Amino acid sequence: MLNIVLFGPPGAGKGTQAQKLIDKYKLNHISTGDIIRAEIKKGSPLGKSVEGYIARGELAPDALVIELIADYLESKGKDSGNIFDGFPRTTAQAQQFDKMLLSHGMKVDMMVSLEVPEQELVQRLLLRGSTSGRADDADEAVIRNRIRVYNAQTAVVTDYYALQHKYTAVNGLGTIDDIFARLCTVIDAH
Repeated sequence: MLNIVLFGPPGAGKGTQAQKLIDKYKLNHISTGDIIRAEIKKGSPLGKSVEGYIARGELAPDALVIELIADYLESKGKDSGNIFDGFPRTTAQAQQFDKMLLSHGMKVDMMVSLEVPEQELVQRLLLRGSTSGRADDADEAVIRNRIRVYNAQTAVVTDYYALQHKYTAVNGLGTIDDIFARLCTVIDAH
């Protein structure tokens, strides 16, 4: 079983690359962002509790995100390998995640991070916002705040996995296929 943390700032292309990796390696996929957005759209208690955080470009509380991941692991995360897209987002989440996986006889095998310059991220997100209808992608101030939050609170998770020799940075610029080939090289070397 292969468990990959696919990492990178908002707009790095995690969702696009995750789908290609799922198809090639036959992995399950969990995107906490997708789950949270779906809950907001449904108007569920979970969605209502995190809606304000998302609108401001902030992270959902750790306890809530950990609960989502625990539910996923119980339902299907033990069947085959997994790609965790955009999770964990804080060192506290990474520590809890390792404990949770261990309790299921699993571990994170690698963290692969897509590295993209900030101005490129802003342009990608504004473009996505013009077609997706996502409010958090349509406002440059919110986008820049999301990137600031990522740099301050989330990017440090790479240090956590680097200490375990599980972290690899991948250039996130170029065509979708170029980036995918770089990711596959890293995964195949594992």
